[in-house]
Amino acid sequence: MLWSKSFIFTSKETPQEAEVRSHQLMLRACLIKKISTGVYAYLPLGLRVLRKVKEIIREEMHRAGAQELLLSTLQPFSIWKRSGRDTVLGKVMISFINRHGKRMVLGPTHEEIITELVAQRVKSYKDLPLILYQIQSKFRDEIRPRYGVIRGCEFTMKDAYSFDRDEDGLQENYQRMIEVYTRIFSRCGLSHCQMREADSEMMGGKSSHEFVLSLASGEEIELGHIFKLGTKYSEIFGGVYLDREGKQKPIVMGCYGIGVDRIIAACIEKHSDEHGIIWPISLSPFKVLIIPLGGSKQIEDYAFSVYQRLEKENIEVLLDDRQESAGVKFNDADLIGIPLRIIIGERNFAQGKVEINLRKGGKVQVDKERLVGKVQEMVNGEV
Repeated sequence: MLWSKSFIFTSKETPQEAEVRSHQLMLRACLIKKISTGVYAYLPLGLRVLRKVKEIIREEMHRAGAQELLLSTLQPFSIWKRSGRDTVLGKVMISFINRHGKRMVLGPTHEEIITELVAQRVKSYKDLPLILYQIQSKFRDEIRPRYGVIRGCEFTMKDAYSFDRDEDGLQENYQRMIEVYTRIFSRCGLSHCQMREADSEMMGGKSSHEFVLSLASGEEIELGHIFKLGTKYSEIFGGVYLDREGKQKPIVMGCYGIGVDRIIAACIEKHSDEHGIIWPISLSPFKVLIIPLGGSKQIEDYAFSVYQRLEKENIEVLLDDRQESAGVKFNDADLIGIPLRIIIGERNFAQGKVEINLRKGGKVQVDKERLVGKVQEMVNGEV
């Protein structure tokens, strides 16, 4: 990507409404744009990060044997009355009457929908165990949206559901999801996320655990929450199966949520400084940023050739080809936080050298001819 052709418009000013660092930097680095209170659009840089998080989640969920589906955002209000959770969520639910006079809900979560779906299809012990998941937008009319994407009215969630024959099966899948979550958070640069027992709140069930991270502000962000639902929903929606003896039994369920947007915010909270974001390479919108300085045609041509060679090697690269000062380019580079930067300056270039600069600190000079190979080596070694 060429910076001059991209939709990247950084800001020096910190928006007044942004209370925490992640919110401030996501706005300043042009990752998101506020649409309304608690509602944000993901801009190209932010969307690239969001896709990285989703891909890590998908890889780990598939590794655990889960199958992805996509449930409807629109839900009939009647299904919430069946479970009794219409009164539990109350005004948090965003609902409306459609043209046919039917009350509909923008899905705040999907336990009712997924249980009814599985109940209609799973009939035998041979169909179990089963893990289904989705990554989808949820909608909740929060009383106090705050901290940007950390607590919004529209947010992205990975919600998974396990269906088992008995409590032993649930415990096995529950432990499997703990291991999956540990790998996901670690790959996203959040290995210090802690798991603890939690209140099951509106979800119900027997027990639950949450995965939390402490912010510099002193607050704590819930990145994930897992629940042993037991037979609460399967009993309501007819989720039963025939065991080996032909006896009818309720399906035992678990539920496993991750706040996808919150992972991005948490990563920025933990990986940033006074200058901007310091992305781990796993989530960075680009792996490499090329910064040519001086404006000579020789340097510009070399920078473009490096850019093309890295692209051919499938290394995500952003070339800052703007006619801006070195100060502007370096400040923006610090702000958007790409982990590996190639600095092509006049003095080094005249000596056949180029500098590789790491956003987290450290630098090395390499011969111009060895640059691409060295960058490949560093990227493959995850810098």
